[in-house]
Amino acid sequence: MVGFTDEIGRYLETKFGNSIDEASERQVYQALMVKTRDKLSEKRFDYNKKLKDSKQKQAFYMSMEFLVGRTLRNNLFNLGLEKEVKDYLEKNGFNLDKIYDIEPDPGLGNGGLGRLASCYMDALTSQDYPMTGFSILYEFGIFKQVIHDGWQQEYPDNWLDLGSYGLAYRSDEEVEIKFYGNTREEWTDKGLKITHSDYTSVIAEPYDLLISGYHSEAVNTLRLWRAKANKGFNMKLFEKGEYARSVESDVIAESISKLLYPADDNDTGKALRIKQQYFFTSASLQQIVRNHYATYSTLDNLADKVVIHINDTHPAMCIPELMRILLDEYEYSWEDAWNIVTKTFAYTNHTIMAEALEKWSVDLFKPILPRIYSIISEINNRFCEWCKRIGALSELETMSIIHNNMIKMANLCIVSSYNVNGVSKLHSDILVEDTFKSFNRIYPGKFNNVTNGIAHRRWIAQSNPELTSYLNDLLKVDFVKDLSKIEKLYDYKDDRAVIEDLEKIKLVKKAQLSKYIKESTGINVDNESIFDVQVKRLHEYKRQLLNALHIVYLYRKIKFDGLRPVPRTFIFGAKASSGYAMAKNIIKFICTLSEMIESDPVVRNYVKVVFLEDYRVTLAEKIIPAANVSEQISQAGKEASGTGNMKLMLNGALTLGTMDGANVEIHEAVGDKNIFIFGLSTPEVNELIKNGYRPIDYYRSSSEIRETLEFIRTINLNGSNFNNIVDYLINSDPYMCLADFHSYVEKQKEVEKTYLDKNKWGSMSLVNIAKAGIFSADRSTEEYAKNIWNIDIVK
Repeated sequence: MVGFTDEIGRYLETKFGNSIDEASERQVYQALMVKTRDKLSEKRFDYNKKLKDSKQKQAFYMSMEFLVGRTLRNNLFNLGLEKEVKDYLEKNGFNLDKIYDIEPDPGLGNGGLGRLASCYMDALTSQDYPMTGFSILYEFGIFKQVIHDGWQQEYPDNWLDLGSYGLAYRSDEEVEIKFYGNTREEWTDKGLKITHSDYTSVIAEPYDLLISGYHSEAVNTLRLWRAKANKGFNMKLFEKGEYARSVESDVIAESISKLLYPADDNDTGKALRIKQQYFFTSASLQQIVRNHYATYSTLDNLADKVVIHINDTHPAMCIPELMRILLDEYEYSWEDAWNIVTKTFAYTNHTIMAEALEKWSVDLFKPILPRIYSIISEINNRFCEWCKRIGALSELETMSIIHNNMIKMANLCIVSSYNVNGVSKLHSDILVEDTFKSFNRIYPGKFNNVTNGIAHRRWIAQSNPELTSYLNDLLKVDFVKDLSKIEKLYDYKDDRAVIEDLEKIKLVKKAQLSKYIKESTGINVDNESIFDVQVKRLHEYKRQLLNALHIVYLYRKIKFDGLRPVPRTFIFGAKASSGYAMAKNIIKFICTLSEMIESDPVVRNYVKVVFLEDYRVTLAEKIIPAANVSEQISQAGKEASGTGNMKLMLNGALTLGTMDGANVEIHEAVGDKNIFIFGLSTPEVNELIKNGYRPIDYYRSSSEIRETLEFIRTINLNGSNFNNIVDYLINSDPYMCLADFHSYVEKQKEVEKTYLDKNKWGSMSLVNIAKAGIFSADRSTEEYAKNIWNIDIVK
């Protein structure tokens, strides 16, 4: 039997005409990527055969993004091949870590939403559950972030140049997607017949990224759709003088799978987002239905064999698209089609923020998708009629799917799904008590909670092998397979030797990160300093700005008041949406603070500020194991859950946060003594809003706030000033940075005092690691599988 490493050598010989000792690192990388994909394809065939034979129910996960991270290391680790490959390469003069570094992060996601989707794919596969993910094969991802003179610059992320070797093109499953055109209704003896004419056709090309499981027989698929023109140049339209329409398919296809989240501050960007969302949902639904019908020769049992999960509102068009397929292509009656649809879909809500609850203008949406609009309109009409019958007419303004000429996609999801869940206990409570309280009243039992989880095998076993190896030797339990077993570490919370060993491992990870910081920014950081980390999407509600205000406060105290604090390194990683001006200003502000501090011979001995550009999974894998403090400081009631807080906790960082999102459950797990909680609670925030929040009152009544803000006005580095940020905080401050400022500063003092007691800090860190088991994605996905989807493992 040919071994895996023999296959690598054979590939090099047949593809490049080289033996292993003649090959380049680039050739070895390609060989590893291709042969790993082939190995997964073999396993996928066997797993798929069992699945087909069992004819059991399957889950299909729709998400606009899957932030998968590098795949090669993950797959070799899961397949149990990493040591064999490492030894083989070392014997032939290659370093496996250098080969890993060749792979770019796949540009398939941006933030927590996409990372969660990938964690769930990993966890479900590791537990042998049948799951297929669907998304778009973005050519350039969101963007490659470069910080130039403190400003974020966006550049194309050409990840497919080297990242495509893990993808399998499935030309046999291409799908046609129709945009624009006209629909005509005609009643026949068989019922209502819909004709769609003069449409623009785009082809969805399918590419499969195979997802491995840890020591599992399962291999699941992430199906990624790429747009291409159908038929290309239309000569007849061109000859009629309709020059633009003659190449319309090319233009639409060219744009759809280019970028994740094109700027939507204009109608052109909004229209592109609508096309992207329909493109991948239509392609996915057509494939699901086609495969189901080929197996069962009926769609009557679709809901018995298929569950389709909508990850946030981006894939909401799955709902009218399935109605369209059932009505127009399989000639179901409305009632029968609706009965199938409402038993097939489940929906996860990820936000309570009004601006993030997607809605589209009817005037924009209807011309692009005329048939889909007519179906949404009919769903809304019937829902409104039902509400009138049950006495809910007065609440239609909040519940109607179409209101004030806007289509509300979250409302569409709730009306059409059999289950709606939030992603942390606090978030789910807010959904039913506030955001969707009217829906909760008319749909009792539809809403529930599944607290998010993380793929711990990536976030400790792969990104922190030093800690994993130590805990394996110490605990003698397989916590890599079952994270709940890591709680055995709690028995050592008072063991000084173990605490000291954990601190040594933390210093190793800090040294590794320090080396990266020096190479990428030129800044030297002190490994003995507190590594204070805030890594997440740049948004005002996440309050990177509050963190920056504290840095200014410290700068002033050190420079003018003689404060000599415990040295601290503030580490930021974040991308701002390309059209988000305030977020970009905050990045510039943080980078300016970094530059100002580096040029001050006194302050830089106590404070460093590092902004690491192009935050992504691979960079997170370097930062998170090195963190001492996990900044989770969003305004209470705004963060649905968070998963970065869980990854940092698992690696021994102590949470400094508000009682928001999953911080509430982390607090519950570790207790008051092992977390730093500050700030207003959600009810207090709501009360302050109700009574009229006036940030200027805090400015006037607090000398520390006033002096901090006025000092910011004096900062003028290379012609940049930040008066706009000061004015924004004094006059608006929508996320209450000033209201929480004093509480935050005082809690930071407590962080510093605690850090000086190495044994106490180490014990707190140990407890956080030991109590992280409940935040495994294995637990989350088990809840989805058993309580929502009703699917079984494949045996």
